[in-house]
Amino acid sequence: MQVSIQQASEVISAAEAKARELGVPVIITVLDSGCHIKALHRMDGAPLGSIDISMGKARTAALFSCNSEDVWEFCKPGAPAPGLENSNGGLTPFAGGISLKAPDGSLIGAVGVSGGAVYQDKEIAQAGASAL
Repeated sequence: MQVSIQQASEVISAAEAKARELGVPVIITVLDSGCHIKALHRMDGAPLGSIDISMGKARTAALFSCNSEDVWEFCKPGAPAPGLENSNGGLTPFAGGISLKAPDGSLIGAVGVSGGAVYQDKEIAQAGASAL
């Protein structure tokens, strides 16, 4: 099962509502479980450099079926897999990417958010993921 365009729209709407509440213009990317773009939304005023970062956060979350920041525990200095962030064409192992799961727990995609402070990106991504 893959994230549908309807689900992607719901994720984006919920994430954008949270971003507006926080007063932060962001990029919101929804990928399917194969890491292909399902939807990308750039709010007015969001930094252009955040496009790639939001995609990277979503890709990291989808590839490892977890929150993007969880990958840091494996690749930080002294961790079991230092340099892991250089694999798979480059990972983005900080907060703002959340894997999206079907009711049975299977991966259907991921959402990535960038444009605010890392903690804001995470909060906005969580609001989006909660829409499912």
